Amino acid sequence: MPDPEIIHLFSYGTLQLDAVQIASFGRLLHGIDDSMPGFRKEMVEITDPEVLKTSGERYHPIVIPSDNPDDEVAGKVFEISRKELTAADAYEVSDYKRIQVVLRSGIVAWVYVKA
Repeated sequence: MPDPEIIHLFSYGTLQLDAVQIASFGRLLHGIDDSMPGFRKEMVEITDPEVLKTSGERYHPIVIPSDNPDDEVAGKVFEISRKELTAADAYEVSDYKRIQVVLRSGIVAWVYVKA
């Protein structure tokens, strides 16, 4: 039976960066390759000074639902705690919202998509 305290978080962008993980979670996460079917990636300009400082990147990827059934976004799925999910929420800017999706592997995970 799955541990109810384990939360799956899918990242296709800057949450995969070591510096972002250390700043947000205080540790490096171990991720497993996976993908999110039915979505496609775009870029969004980040203006939040804290996020810019943490990620070091002005443009971040963002995903939106796709009408093309062949579209999918590759990334990594991480096992995190409820507290770490709150930290991830704090890192993401208002361009993003958190939803649950079923990944290619069948894992149900939280992911940040275009708000």
